[in-house]
Amino acid sequence: MTTTSAEHQSEPAIVAQGLTRRFGEFTAVDDLALQVPRGQVYGFLGPNGCGKSTTIRMLCGLLTPSAGTVRVLDLDVPRQARALKARIGYMTQTFSLYRDLSVIENLRFVARLYGFDHHRARQRLDTLIAIYRLAELTGQLAGTLSGGQRQRLALAAAVLNEPELLFLDEPTSAVDPQSRRDFWEALFALADAGTTLLVSTHYMDEAERCHRLAILQRGRLMAEGTPQHLKHTLPGVSLLVECATPRRAQQALVGLETVRSCAQIGASLRVLVSDANAEPAIREHLRAAGIDARVATAEANLEDVFVAATHREGQAS
Repeated sequence: MTTTSAEHQSEPAIVAQGLTRRFGEFTAVDDLALQVPRGQVYGFLGPNGCGKSTTIRMLCGLLTPSAGTVRVLDLDVPRQARALKARIGYMTQTFSLYRDLSVIENLRFVARLYGFDHHRARQRLDTLIAIYRLAELTGQLAGTLSGGQRQRLALAAAVLNEPELLFLDEPTSAVDPQSRRDFWEALFALADAGTTLLVSTHYMDEAERCHRLAILQRGRLMAEGTPQHLKHTLPGVSLLVECATPRRAQQALVGLETVRSCAQIGASLRVLVSDANAEPAIREHLRAAGIDARVATAEANLEDVFVAATHREGQAS
């Protein structure tokens, strides 16, 4: 049966089963199963060293899996990695363009790598320079750009070939909050135009922006779904504790069996508990410690989800 264009577009951009990568005795990615829909921003959330970058490199065809299967844009990876390269973009965690070349020289170099002729390169570069506000920087050496300017240049280079799928490995780790916000606006513009994006991050606020999210810890997939779904299905309850001595209250709560995490936020404590009915017990425990506190249920956030997911992983090991 012939696959129609509509059927093709409804198929996931990425399907991975049993994806594993070992480096000697160390397992960096452990039996990962992923399905990334087309035209969405899909996030990898996790701390440094959890396997995000290794997974991206395998999905790009840059690293051979130790086990498992990968299909990206309906191509088998790594067997068809060469064909895949023309259809994807990849923005690395560290700035990877030539610092001793100017902005325009870097972009022209990337265009040559993709085999663009002079006319096509000029048209595409003019478009990208306008979109990413690089007009006043074209003659400036890349090594002298600010963090936000380098980020815009790196994104322009990553999408120069108009990729169907764009990988971004912690792309905002070295820029200010305003540059991060502007960058995400650019990502959503790409998604609106039909590009699928896979973005790794360790920032909770960035993870909140993704259409779907995978939480990784020690190379394992701990949770997956939309941010709202993950918060609504949180295995536990978030509590807000307000008192005159939050530091003392935190010390009193740490170590309780039902308490998964306890963090001070300003003059309050945010407490994640495993028992949905723990609110009265927490209040009574603090009262017994001589602490008069107001304890109330709080709306779950992604930090709570991450703590709950990694807590389960810690128990399993």
